[in-house]
Amino acid sequence: MSAPDLSARIERLFVYPIKSCAGVELPEALLTETGLDLDRAWMVVDEDGEFVSQRELPRMALVKPQLKTHEVVLRAPGMLALHLQIDTVEEPARVRIWDDEVDAYDMGSVAAQWFSDFLGCKLRLVRFDPEHRRLSNRKWTGEIEAPNQFSDGFPLLVASQGSLDLLNEKLAAQGHAPVGIERFRPNIVLSGIEAHDEDRVDMFEVEADQAVRLQPVKPCGRCPIPDIDPSTAAIDPAIGDTLRTYRKNDLLNGAMTFGMNLVIAAGVDQTLKVGQRVTANYKF
Repeated sequence: MSAPDLSARIERLFVYPIKSCAGVELPEALLTETGLDLDRAWMVVDEDGEFVSQRELPRMALVKPQLKTHEVVLRAPGMLALHLQIDTVEEPARVRIWDDEVDAYDMGSVAAQWFSDFLGCKLRLVRFDPEHRRLSNRKWTGEIEAPNQFSDGFPLLVASQGSLDLLNEKLAAQGHAPVGIERFRPNIVLSGIEAHDEDRVDMFEVEADQAVRLQPVKPCGRCPIPDIDPSTAAIDPAIGDTLRTYRKNDLLNGAMTFGMNLVIAAGVDQTLKVGQRVTANYKF
């Protein structure tokens, strides 16, 4: 049996319990059918049930969740902590994310007031209904049915430290400060591979107790969110402007890309851990 073309390590793992709010870095995370456990399980919506994000409300980046055994604790500048019970919801709701209308549960008036006060407009917080099946676009996933919760479209996003290092080299050459991987909101960060090798493989194999196979299906077209500093919510267009100089993708009509969306080919209920070896072969 020939050796794999690439050998990497899981360098970092992130989940984003509330869509478009800050991520939580973890040493390990359970792989579920919809991605990492609790990833994008909650979402902020406006009065019409339409999702909102940092695209319209950059200060969402300053809402920092902390995962505890039975609750998620949210903190934001100038606000008292908001405690959400992981297994508690209130009224059923129907909400919209992109072109999908999905079933959800409203998290109640206290959570609604907390987000409305901090972000300055009428908002509510909802929890994805686990009985609802929202599938990723079969144009990209092919034969694989890939459910997800409130992610933009796919269960997982992978990026590499090498890709970030290349971007920071290009930013430095223009006199800009380096940025962190947090701006790109990956679930899995790989080390030990060259810049954007994650774009070039047909399947990632993770060394776990049982087989874990994660298939790259679509380059991640980037919106303006990477221009938002996650620690201050300040906007700097240098990041997007720099990416446009070398990361335009013809598959996505010239959109700039960074990272790859993944679907789960095998490994539901396995645990991903920082330090695990990941192998892959180039696709031809």
